[in-house]
Amino acid sequence: MNTTIVNATEYRNLPIAVLTESTTNPRRIFEDEALKELAESIRSQGVLSPLLVRPLNERSFEIVAGARRYRAARMADVDSVPVRIVNLTDAEALEMSIVENLQRRDVHAMEEANGFRALLNLEQPKYSIEQIAARTGKNPAYVAARLKLTELTPTVVEAFYRDEIGVGHALLLAKLQPAQQEQALAACFKEDWSGGDRKAKRILLPVRNLQFWIESNVLLILKDAPFDKRDAQLVPSAGSCVDCPKRTGHNKLLFSELGKQDACTSPDCYQSKVDAHVSKAIAAKPKIVQISTAYGKQQEGSPTLPRNKYLLIRQEKPSTKEEAVRPEYKTCKYTTEAIVTEGSEKGEIHKVCAQPDCPIHHPKNQRDFGDDKGKDEEQKRRHEEALAQTTGIRTLAAIVAAVPVRLMKRDLLFVVERLAAMLDERRLEIVARQRGIKQAKDNDSIPKLFAAYLRRAEESELGRLLVELTILHSATRQNAAQVLRDAATTYKVDVDAIAQQVKLEIAAKEKTRLAGKPTAKPLPAKAKKSA
Repeated sequence: MNTTIVNATEYRNLPIAVLTESTTNPRRIFEDEALKELAESIRSQGVLSPLLVRPLNERSFEIVAGARRYRAARMADVDSVPVRIVNLTDAEALEMSIVENLQRRDVHAMEEANGFRALLNLEQPKYSIEQIAARTGKNPAYVAARLKLTELTPTVVEAFYRDEIGVGHALLLAKLQPAQQEQALAACFKEDWSGGDRKAKRILLPVRNLQFWIESNVLLILKDAPFDKRDAQLVPSAGSCVDCPKRTGHNKLLFSELGKQDACTSPDCYQSKVDAHVSKAIAAKPKIVQISTAYGKQQEGSPTLPRNKYLLIRQEKPSTKEEAVRPEYKTCKYTTEAIVTEGSEKGEIHKVCAQPDCPIHHPKNQRDFGDDKGKDEEQKRRHEEALAQTTGIRTLAAIVAAVPVRLMKRDLLFVVERLAAMLDERRLEIVARQRGIKQAKDNDSIPKLFAAYLRRAEESELGRLLVELTILHSATRQNAAQVLRDAATTYKVDVDAIAQQVKLEIAAKEKTRLAGKPTAKPLPAKAKKSA
């Protein structure tokens, strides 16, 4: 057979036997059913579109594009197929094979990613992300996201090829460091025991659930970091955050959804810098007060003060008259700097009063029970606290009542369960009490009772709980009154009207209480004379 190519491009029929598939073809998945359908079409009409091939020698040709048609033709027992023969270098063949296959609609996202990576790794011609995007008709952000898929761990890749997760899940997982990918993969699923089987059914959760998990457990906003992001010597092996490829700002094409926010994608590295920052701060000021923002008992001999041993002094100015008289908005001669060494705000510097006999921040310890003026002030303070707390709870309830139903029940339940689990016991008890959840037995626990309540709750109730728990979580890290006011504005709740109603109710209760006190009996006449 004469296989000499006269022109740079030539069309002819070639026997199937002289064709071989290219090892650089990005396609790895060929569906049997689709191939059988194509084979039937070839039996009746032949191969309508020529295969692109290049000569390897006089008796062998490599398929640059058309591997699927080649396989279907073999399945249809066709002896020869139409081809377009082109003289190509290895780099040109790779480029044409990848570009041609990537323009197919049925290509798997992982194959597309490997194709983009192969183009980017070419020495000649040299491609950039922007050039690949222009060559394949995609936008640069799309190409950058697909390229990131090549950094998925083998376990995640296998799950992706088996269609256990969707492309949206894979794209989110690819943005994480390898150490977090498998942990995040587990968060893509939910175990369902409702079928009554001994084995739980694994349900794939929506992409937004995974996004929420990543934002809660992995991404750490760098502007909130307590350490100096530019300090390359804080942890020498990690270097400066400014030059770190693990931050989202390093690749804005990949993390375009975060906008201007810059976040760290490596919790381990971030935590090592927080620990180094704390050690450095304590070494510079050995007498600095160490505090904990976590709940629970401290270890014996620990230098860290638990929450009940200090009062945090707020740095922002009070926004209301009620706030202005509260101890946390005042300073005293004992006010000093403290660093958080345990808890969610580790590494942050605060002003605190840790003096147990401070008359400003610990007035209960200094109260003179024989001093009527002290009693009146204490009673007034408690009255104001009760007024503020009740107003806050009523406002929160009014906001919750205004929340519309939007998400599906399973999505709401997923988010609410996790928000509730992160809430401290005191606040969770307030939320539960608002819904009539109380301990009926000694062995009952509020978290357990509340979890059971959530599983029975309707979508509308879960939606309201989602907003309520979000407000409570925000209030622990920001100005609680401001958070409540912002929420009230969003849901058009009249805080002033609620405060006035609460004030009237408390005044009525106080009046009833005073009216119920027994009056002093008048002295007898003889007693008056003797007096």
